[in-house]
Amino acid sequence: MLKLNTLAPSEGARKNKKRVGRGPGSGSGKTAARGHKGARSRTGYSAKPGFEGGQMPLHRRLPKRGFTNIFKSEWTIVTLDDLDRFEAGSLVDRQALVEAGVVKKDGLIKVLANGDVTKAISVKVDKVSQGARERILAAGGQIEE
Repeated sequence: MLKLNTLAPSEGARKNKKRVGRGPGSGSGKTAARGHKGARSRTGYSAKPGFEGGQMPLHRRLPKRGFTNIFKSEWTIVTLDDLDRFEAGSLVDRQALVEAGVVKKDGLIKVLANGDVTKAISVKVDKVSQGARERILAAGGQIEE
């Protein structure tokens, strides 16, 4: 029966570490298969990320385009179809949308006029498009921004 104390690797799966620097007869003595001089022959050598042996690295060969706007605001889009799932007369705010699984906790929320809303609901979000505003008010709802 196979138990933790009887586990063993397959035959030939494990090899002994190559023993270098053990004399000329071993085939990898003297310089220990590191060659003569140069950074790679020294102990403690480690190449920096992206280093390509002196060749111009890829991240410097490729052209740079554009920039990243650190002040960009990400909007979470909510459609009128998403709002139609709520009960008539209920307040639809961030908390209600998170509990319904429509949006995640953080980020700004904008309602767009995709679909239709058939119930009179009160909407309290960061932004509402003009078309969505007209349809919500036509259904008897209210909007707070």
